[in-house]
Amino acid sequence: MGMVMSYMGGTGEGIASQTLSFVSGALYDQFMKKEIKNFDAFHTAILDIFNTINMALPGKHYDAPSNKEIEDFFKLWHKSEEEDKNKIFTDFMIKNVNISKVDDSMMITGIVAPPAAMVAKRSGQSLPQLSLMKSIPDVIFVPTATILALIAVKVTKRMTLKKLNPV
Repeated sequence: MGMVMSYMGGTGEGIASQTLSFVSGALYDQFMKKEIKNFDAFHTAILDIFNTINMALPGKHYDAPSNKEIEDFFKLWHKSEEEDKNKIFTDFMIKNVNISKVDDSMMITGIVAPPAAMVAKRSGQSLPQLSLMKSIPDVIFVPTATILALIAVKVTKRMTLKKLNPV
């Protein structure tokens, strides 16, 4: 990418801002030009935007802003003039499109779970009560155990956050 930019005589910063402007303009046209009269329709449109971004871009996903941020944005957007709405929308998207971060507990679980699953399977095969484990191939058992461990960590983290920050 840097090689192409050097041949074009630029650093690529202008192209990145033009691309961001184009994408936010296309999203604005697609969702915000609908007839939006209340907060519920507006909230749905914003969540549709983030869903579209996450479905269109492979790999990294983006977190949707909180309900309070969307409500504040709706108040600002609703009382502004029609020609200013696109700029307000672009500023909101630039400020609130944040990459979803993987926390340390998920990373550690993803690293530790496969070897732990293999150890559990090997030790479980020696117990007569768990003789069924011998019939499950390692190729199926290890990824399944890893995914279940990741789900358990994510659910536990959400339950903990809900207890700490009740709505």
